[in-house]
Amino acid sequence: MKDKVLGPAIFVLSGMQLLMVLDGTVAALALPKIRDALSLSESNANWIISSYVLAFGGLMLLGGRLGDTFGRRRMFVVGVLAFTATSLMCGLAQGEAMLIIGRALQGASAAVAAPTAMALVATTFAPGKPRSQAFAIYAAMTGIGSVAGLILGGILTEVSWRLVFLINVPIGLAVGLGALWALTESQGERLSLDVPGAVLGTLGCTLLVLAVNEGPSGWGRPIVVGSFVVGTLALIAFVVVQRRARNPILPFSLFDNPNRVAALIAILLSSMVMMCMAVFISLYLQGILKYTPLQSGLAVVPFAFGLGTAAAIASKLSLMVQPRWLVMAGGAVICAGCMYAWSIATDDPAYFPSIGLPVVVIGFGVGLAVIPLTLSVVAGVGPNEIGPLTAIAQVAQQLGGAVGLVTVGAAVTSRALSKGGTTGAVEKMDAWELAAQADGYGLAFASCAALAVLAACVVMFMRFTPEEVAEGQAAQQAADAGVDNDGDQVTA
Repeated sequence: MKDKVLGPAIFVLSGMQLLMVLDGTVAALALPKIRDALSLSESNANWIISSYVLAFGGLMLLGGRLGDTFGRRRMFVVGVLAFTATSLMCGLAQGEAMLIIGRALQGASAAVAAPTAMALVATTFAPGKPRSQAFAIYAAMTGIGSVAGLILGGILTEVSWRLVFLINVPIGLAVGLGALWALTESQGERLSLDVPGAVLGTLGCTLLVLAVNEGPSGWGRPIVVGSFVVGTLALIAFVVVQRRARNPILPFSLFDNPNRVAALIAILLSSMVMMCMAVFISLYLQGILKYTPLQSGLAVVPFAFGLGTAAAIASKLSLMVQPRWLVMAGGAVICAGCMYAWSIATDDPAYFPSIGLPVVVIGFGVGLAVIPLTLSVVAGVGPNEIGPLTAIAQVAQQLGGAVGLVTVGAAVTSRALSKGGTTGAVEKMDAWELAAQADGYGLAFASCAALAVLAACVVMFMRFTPEEVAEGQAAQQAADAGVDNDGDQVTA
């Protein structure tokens, strides 16, 4: 194990984290250009995002298990190189089907690379301060990647939307080769792989999302009814398999605490808000207000600053007051910002205050709500339970984003069509159709407000105390340092 943090190993591991965050940010930013270039409808364009996050979230728990079974460095390299190859496939895509399939394969690759990278941080660096610092650097890549993605994605999209995927190729190759050189192999407990559970869960979620996505064009069509029926059956089979599996991919015992269930449901709802805001604000700014991709990216940078400011405040207040009050306050702030955005969506607003102000306000509300929820997931648990609970929270984030995007996207399409709009490319719309599309995007912002209120209502049943949150923080620090409840070392 390494005692020094700064070196090739942390750059390789945090590099992959940065790559995945960048990919998610730039894909949302480039979506309007991709949609127009490939002449995609609103509902089909949503699959460019949804196919990725469904595969990522649905297969993440299995990806972590693969690292434990076949070796973490080996599976990390496999995941990184597969992510690189599928990024090339996306960048060279000649049509809708190739791009969506490439994005799904990209998500599956990330589902292998992400959890094994996290485990490698724990096994590569020595317990105590080195490991804690390594986790801090790894986590910082999320914030850095979000802001950098808005700027870099805008610049690349100005040239060609294909570059937002092709840029991953040299970075991914460098990370993969660096892993072979800088990382040592580690392996966890070899457990039986719950492949049927992973497949059934992912298939069920994907088919239900497909049914909702295709619904606005006719809820009685065979593809809608069939997807809904088969998806429901797949999820029922998933529950049955999980009940009988020797090592289930989703242990139901982790849901015994109703407070924790409320926190996970609220995380799922808040992820819906974040994904919908990321996508629909880009579509609105570029499609309706005719911002360039770079202008669109710069326009939402203040969101990150609002989120960061609130996160710093919320992490301290969570040790003083019950987290649910902070989440409810954050939900109220998000609701206010989204309702204001809805009210001006059909106008021709100037950036400040009509756009810049709600962007900062919504970011602040998200930070105020999400941090207490993240802390609540691990409140009152020991270091040995941190890993599974954190993984489930990440799955909820990914699946929530996909479900939210498609559900709200279906509402947006229905609204625009009811107002005389069209499902064609925005650049070909006349003034009347653009007004209808703007009204649809306004409904997206109103839907985000409703989801924020719903999340606030859910956490009314979450009764975690500041003391339990502090206990969870201590357990997280102990897990990062590599010790268990009794002070003995934990083997990752």
